Amino acid sequence: MQDKKQLFEETINRHLNLVYKVASVYTTNADDKNDLVQDILYQAWKSFDSFRQESKISTWLYRVAMNVAIYQVKTRKRNIEAIPLTDQNSNLTEDNSNGTEEQWQRILFYINRLNLLDKGIVLLYLENKSHEEIAEITGLSVSNVGTKLSRIKEKLRQQVTKS
Repeated sequence: MQDKKQLFEETINRHLNLVYKVASVYTTNADDKNDLVQDILYQAWKSFDSFRQESKISTWLYRVAMNVAIYQVKTRKRNIEAIPLTDQNSNLTEDNSNGTEEQWQRILFYINRLNLLDKGIVLLYLENKSHEEIAEITGLSVSNVGTKLSRIKEKLRQQVTKS
């Protein structure tokens, strides 16, 4: 049988991209994103023994990542330092030849205007998670997930048409 450390490392290596995606949605710069990734990995390690295998490991890791990210954002809001949006620090103003990256930055721009829970729901939706998986990760009911997704989509549609 594999030891805990080896099993954890294999799990993280398989699912590291989901940790980075969650961190990307809840942060605005590379340093904060890297710090959040480290915090998520630390918390995942601390709680790895408590994973009861009642769900997929990716579902459990999403839940850990989102809980850590939301906690960090709430903590950070208490100590917010405003940074002006300029051409030097805005990913949105960069001339990016990669259309996929440009589209992702535009999506993030609108997602960042959502509340913390809605951000997580959108991320999971963009990851092609089912309503059932989103419900399991967020702790919402399946019907509530459907309702929230409909409302979020409408909010995003309105934001895009106003731009």
